[in-house]
Amino acid sequence: MPRRKRTAGSSSDGTADSDDSGDHEKTDSSHGEANQRNNTRMTRASLRLSQSSQDAPPDIKQAVERDESPPRTPTGNAPSSESDIDISSPNASHDESVTKDQKDSGSDPSHRPKRRRFHESYNFNMKCPTPGCNSLGHLTGKHERHFAISGCPLYHNLSADECKVKAIEREKQDEERSQGQNEENRHATRHQAPTPRQVRYKEKVIEMRKRRDSGLSKDQKEKYMEHRQTHGTTREPLLENITSDYDLELFRKAQARASEDLEKLRLQGQITEGSNMIKTIFFGRYELETWYHSPYPEEYARLGRLYVCEFCLKYMKSQTILRRHMAKCVWKHPPGDEVYRKGATSVFEVDGKKNKIYCQNLCLLAKLFLDHKTLYYDVEPFLFYVMTEADNTGCHLVGYFSKEKNSFLNYNVSCILTMPQYMRQGYGKMLIDFSYLLSKVEEKVGSPERPLSDLGLISYRSYWKEVLLRYMYNFKGKEISIKEISQETAVNPVDIVSTLQSLQMLKYWKGKHLVLKRQDLIDDWKAKETKRGNSKTIDPGSLKWTPPKGT
Repeated sequence: MPRRKRTAGSSSDGTADSDDSGDHEKTDSSHGEANQRNNTRMTRASLRLSQSSQDAPPDIKQAVERDESPPRTPTGNAPSSESDIDISSPNASHDESVTKDQKDSGSDPSHRPKRRRFHESYNFNMKCPTPGCNSLGHLTGKHERHFAISGCPLYHNLSADECKVKAIEREKQDEERSQGQNEENRHATRHQAPTPRQVRYKEKVIEMRKRRDSGLSKDQKEKYMEHRQTHGTTREPLLENITSDYDLELFRKAQARASEDLEKLRLQGQITEGSNMIKTIFFGRYELETWYHSPYPEEYARLGRLYVCEFCLKYMKSQTILRRHMAKCVWKHPPGDEVYRKGATSVFEVDGKKNKIYCQNLCLLAKLFLDHKTLYYDVEPFLFYVMTEADNTGCHLVGYFSKEKNSFLNYNVSCILTMPQYMRQGYGKMLIDFSYLLSKVEEKVGSPERPLSDLGLISYRSYWKEVLLRYMYNFKGKEISIKEISQETAVNPVDIVSTLQSLQMLKYWKGKHLVLKRQDLIDDWKAKETKRGNSKTIDPGSLKWTPPKGT
């Protein structure tokens, strides 16, 4: 639809200049009849606006009645300019005709911005995710447009006109029911006997359920299968003859009511299109449920499900696109240099500057499972160490950690993640151990960047505890120095002190801090270590890596 043109002589917010309109009226008296028709038309528009604002939520009414704050988009951000707002609507032709008449007659359209502001609560740049849908109509039959599957008539195998007819029928039924309830005496006890009206209604429902067909015919089954093969999950399955007409109508009413509630929440700004969190992703052999929101592009985020290539990490909209991509994708391992390999486990060093797209996709994927992650697109100052497990199909992503190329605070980890399907298998500690191994090669003392995620903090505390108890077990001297522990393990002294305090192995006595060697904790750790046997560990001899020079 064409965008509304600004009326000549109007100010920046859409209101007309009253002096100019007065001059037009003085200079051209032959347009009196046109002005009268215009005023009548504008009065009707104002009446429709007032009725709409009464039905709208409080925040929409406030936007209609006041012209103090800038119009806001459904995402909650004020548009930077008037060109950022798309105000095309099913009523755009009427609006343009009014604007044209005003331009010819010079009448004062001072109340036009109010109506326009009401329509700005809808973002018409957005489209329904259902394939082939033009976003017109609504399942409730009360709105002209929709932006989600919950309100899409096409998804529910209906047309916009059918939804409007059903809405009228539901309103009539609600009116009849309310009138019947008003006529009956509602002051009896809760053990009141059913009224004659209720008895008749119950008998009617029983009769309607008896008339249901015993099963689907062969033609109906073929029709349903054809519909499912054609549309898949992009359309609701055909529901006719699955149950009785009465139960199906109840289900349709519940759908319409839920869709109306969602629409009210959207208008109130409590939910916005485009902020929908991706619920699941298909990643290799796994379907993973996500934990947090990730800023994928809006056209992908509102689908609710993504299909991700496990080798190049490209994200797609459907399984068909993923299947075609996998047939052409030549990647079988992460880009970059393989700096570690022992058995089937490998670690690749990926430069964010050389492989920018891959690292950005990796960050977007990681944000689905991390709460505090803020790095998405500025990946050039970082190195990514990606751990994989190899089989005959390729190197499968297990986890990764990122690290600044030049960290002034000697952070050896900026972000760390183990994929959910590999959690609780020892890979997290392997990633942490590998990061400290790199710090040892660099002859530095390292520490993870704060804040840590909940699972990250648990993993690091467990790792520091294990490192300290192993050091205590192998220590044969008389005096233990925190500085010596830090130099040998590459763990920051602050992290060592906090771990000793949590283990109650640090005591203040006669003005000095003493490290206590608790043999009971060391014996418990050794017993668990022996019971675990050959757990997953990092072999320093398998590392083939030299510290990078410069950036």
